[in-house]
Amino acid sequence: MNRAQSILYRRLSANLYETKNPGEYYHIHGSLEATKTLKMIGLPPFNPAMTDYRTCINTIENAVKKFTSKELDKLNVRHGQAGIPALTWGQFLNTPHGEVLSKMAPLSVSAAELWTPPVPFSPSENLSGPQYTLCGIKVLELCRVIAGPTIGRSLAAHGATVLKVTSPNLPDVPFFQVDVNAGKHTTALDLRNESDRATFDKLLADADVLIDGYRPGALARLGYSESALIQMADRRGRGIVYVAEDCFGGTNGTGTSSEPGAEWAYRPGWQQIADCVTGVAYAQGKFMGIDAPVVPPFPMSDYGTGALGCVAAMAGLYHRATKGGSWICRTSLCQYDVFLMSLGLLPETEQRRLRKVHDDTFFELRHHDSVDEVGRRALASMRRAVPHLFDQALMQRAWSVGFDGVIAWPKEPIRVEGLRVGHVRAARPNGFDQPSWEDWEEDMSL
Repeated sequence: MNRAQSILYRRLSANLYETKNPGEYYHIHGSLEATKTLKMIGLPPFNPAMTDYRTCINTIENAVKKFTSKELDKLNVRHGQAGIPALTWGQFLNTPHGEVLSKMAPLSVSAAELWTPPVPFSPSENLSGPQYTLCGIKVLELCRVIAGPTIGRSLAAHGATVLKVTSPNLPDVPFFQVDVNAGKHTTALDLRNESDRATFDKLLADADVLIDGYRPGALARLGYSESALIQMADRRGRGIVYVAEDCFGGTNGTGTSSEPGAEWAYRPGWQQIADCVTGVAYAQGKFMGIDAPVVPPFPMSDYGTGALGCVAAMAGLYHRATKGGSWICRTSLCQYDVFLMSLGLLPETEQRRLRKVHDDTFFELRHHDSVDEVGRRALASMRRAVPHLFDQALMQRAWSVGFDGVIAWPKEPIRVEGLRVGHVRAARPNGFDQPSWEDWEEDMSL
């Protein structure tokens, strides 16, 4: 949809570029729909003749260089687009938002109400031997791309029944779905459509967990605010666990930031945006020997945030089982990055060792090289330097009825004595299944 991912020129509308001020960098982001961002900086939304990688980068960077970082930020806010200046770790901590996040935990779990009774975990009646931790737990996942879907993917590996609900009107990145949809069913519902909304409400009435990975406030505007969820829990006499994942953190359910000074709390964003604003990209560039930011290879903060969200959801379910009530869980890409940066960089001796064992071509990358190019070179270097990470014994394989072929994805990295951990169905594309909690197949045995 929107041809945001298939055309190189449009894909590079989500990239890091130098601004009008030399040595100042800004990450623009088309948010899977490049038209608005490209027009915002004075470029045509489509340019079929422009297919060369360097020509695309030079054209877009020249357009970005007509603006200062402050001017670009004003444009992004005015047009509701994602985008942020690239800051060092120190610069980020000196912003009002950075100061707030530096005092926050990587995740939070808090009670929304405590009058609904405890909901104990219930073992499966149809399974002999080891059980799943989350057997019988029903999860509605309203997310796209990686971080939010990783929360659902992880809960599915612990036995939860996870139904991913996406809109038929919003774009996503198909190749990510091969991984992050593992273990789930997927369906498509338009919550602005009366019939689809009624179907969703029936699903929600039985759900134990709702994962919200959209822009802060988006679900509330559709009528699914935290207060509405608590009212539903009260009517049915069983609490719900609401898990919110976003880019900047510092949000709450009232439409304002949870902390004075969290100025970016309700802005849209993605993994690259978080990595640039928190100083992670500058740390990457420094490791590579340059005084400029480089977006790190692979969506590490996406997957890390997904892991934090899974921990928060499981903590919320534990509290519901032992104390009762409904629980609000929050995490964000920036909170993960702040946690990561607070741990400190590797010792310089280890950094020197890593520079020696990896390919020189990786260190030739610069700020404007795309995440695809950075990832491609990093992957090639890793295959040579650390081949054991690509051992096929670490992979799980199964036939996917949705993708009509065998797919492989990493096995779960943890083991819990006496419990099952792992997926029992391969990934399928978004919107593949009926919107139902019934008739869930198992494609494979662990």
